[in-house]
Amino acid sequence: MSVELEPGLSAPEQGPRTLAPFGRRLCRVVANERIGPYDLVAVEDESGPAPLAGQFYMLAAARAWGGDGGRPHLGRAFSVCRARDGRLEFLLEAIGPGTERLGHMAPGDDAWLVGPLGIGFRDPAPGGRALLVGGGIGVAPLVIWADALQARGMPALTLLGFRSAPYAEAARLFEGETAVATDDGSTGRQGLVTDLLEERLAPGDEVFACGPPPMLEAVRRICAARAVPGQLALEAGMACGFGACFGCVVRTRHGYRRLCVDGPVVAAADLEEGWE
Repeated sequence: MSVELEPGLSAPEQGPRTLAPFGRRLCRVVANERIGPYDLVAVEDESGPAPLAGQFYMLAAARAWGGDGGRPHLGRAFSVCRARDGRLEFLLEAIGPGTERLGHMAPGDDAWLVGPLGIGFRDPAPGGRALLVGGGIGVAPLVIWADALQARGMPALTLLGFRSAPYAEAARLFEGETAVATDDGSTGRQGLVTDLLEERLAPGDEVFACGPPPMLEAVRRICAARAVPGQLALEAGMACGFGACFGCVVRTRHGYRRLCVDGPVVAAADLEEGWE
């Protein structure tokens, strides 16, 4: 696919990434913790490189990975939620047969893993504050990012939005200052996470966000209106993770980009209204 740039535009600079080893690795599942409607699945990956916040992996169960007709499922793309001591953690929500099977993995099971893949978050500008904005299962890559910022002494505030109190249990994955909004007001304040963003956003802040496309479009509009930089970890269905299938393209001001290799983290300023 060729990409034609608008006059006056240059191709976006590639962000930070850790390169994945060739091929897939068989990893042992060491924990599966239920957090509200989510599953926090941990696997041992002592031979793989440490990922950057915002990168993702392709996961597949080593056993019973297929449909009723015997056809195997494709791997599923998941942002890494935490990485420490040779252990990777992924926050999963069962929305179909593949994610349901992954969520049922128990300690002692094996999983196939490819990664880390994609582009991670860039560091915020020196002296600024990072605003982490997450919606639903999209909070996952912000957990590892919040840990990294805290370890380096960088100021950060986390804003999270969920449907209801059971989903908001995922907020306990975060340390430091956190504010929560829920659709039904069952915990935190009633409203959208973007309501919190509009209230808390200040000059000098930089926004880091992940969530469903409508939420990210709202974040993009707020960043544009306030002239604040933002980095958005976009969500898309992925089949390969290596840019071969072009199934995860998104329209940007620089042309179409494949989120698996040119993302998933994209500068908010690179997107225009209607990208989603």
